[in-house]
Amino acid sequence: MKTKVKHRWLVTFLLFLFGFSFSLVSYASSVLTGTSNGMTYQVNLIARNLSIPWGMTFITQKQLLITQRQGTALLLNLENNTRTPIKGLPKVAARGQGGLLDVITEPSYQYPNNWIYFTYSQHTNRGAVTVLARAKLSFDTLTSWEKLLITDSATLTSRHFGSRIVFDKQGHLFFSVGDRGARPNGQDLTNHAGSILRLNLDGSVPNDNPFTNQSIVRPEIWSYGHRNPQGLAYDKQANRLWAIEHGPRGGDEVNLIRKGKNYGWPITSHGKEYWGPLAVGEATEKEGIESPKKIYIPSIAPGSLLLYTGEAFPAWQGDLFAGALKLEHINHLSLDDAGSIIAEERLITELGERVRALIQSTEGLIYFSTDNGNLYQISPLQP
Repeated sequence: MKTKVKHRWLVTFLLFLFGFSFSLVSYASSVLTGTSNGMTYQVNLIARNLSIPWGMTFITQKQLLITQRQGTALLLNLENNTRTPIKGLPKVAARGQGGLLDVITEPSYQYPNNWIYFTYSQHTNRGAVTVLARAKLSFDTLTSWEKLLITDSATLTSRHFGSRIVFDKQGHLFFSVGDRGARPNGQDLTNHAGSILRLNLDGSVPNDNPFTNQSIVRPEIWSYGHRNPQGLAYDKQANRLWAIEHGPRGGDEVNLIRKGKNYGWPITSHGKEYWGPLAVGEATEKEGIESPKKIYIPSIAPGSLLLYTGEAFPAWQGDLFAGALKLEHINHLSLDDAGSIIAEERLITELGERVRALIQSTEGLIYFSTDNGNLYQISPLQP
């Protein structure tokens, strides 16, 4: 009997080692229910044993491509709960907050002909940097890998890489880069750190970026004065770019991002210093600096941002949802037509898990991942 058990264990290990697809026990089960804006929802556990699932994107209606921060990715089939390891990824600088980060398919993506965009941290001789790249997926392998921008953001820290990616409806992408643990970077336009960047889909710089005519300024910069934006969402109906970022010991911010604007870090901040007599900026409005639309004190530690547009939850349409890491919930922000935040709600607090990534399916269901390695689905509760 012991020999048979060892043999089965060895076969399972070898299948994993050589990258074959393998079937998992289905964990699709309801774990809690709740109500919001007069709607009742249920949270279903879809998959377990992931490894800090940092980003997610739909490849087909039933297949999720999931990045894992240590540098691996997989395809999760939502119908039969199988997962397939992805080949062809680059070596990443998986240390601290760095690693394989966001992933998103280009608008109107059709497998296997279109591009998938990634951000990740990469080693350089000056320290790790945030990189934007793209590739195509053929079965379980990434091909035609292109590094679109190796950002000038190197420091010797392993903090504040950003980095989320979104598209507008004019053929551009935005992605965020944190200050890399060096506060002056927030106001330094000669590098990419502490900024939200805007590019054409092929990685070139749009002619109408705000700083293209200033020789010492990085032309990719769209906005600056950011500490560590780990959530971006683009409202294609209202043409608005939203960002949510970490503050120091309080002072997380939701910002409406405008072309060429300064968002203050480290001149202004609503957080507190971690130690010593150092300052983190003034919690006051200053001329030339955009004020946040919302401030969180204490910090929720935001890990993502979603603008909901689906049909499954009509009362949520046009609202923002942020994954909270430190305070372990989904933060729901209701917006009015002018883009003002009029209400806040904290969902799924009962789970007690750090919510990392959020994504909406074509049916309007919400999927979210947690640092515990779990994937959940939020769906309407059927009467």
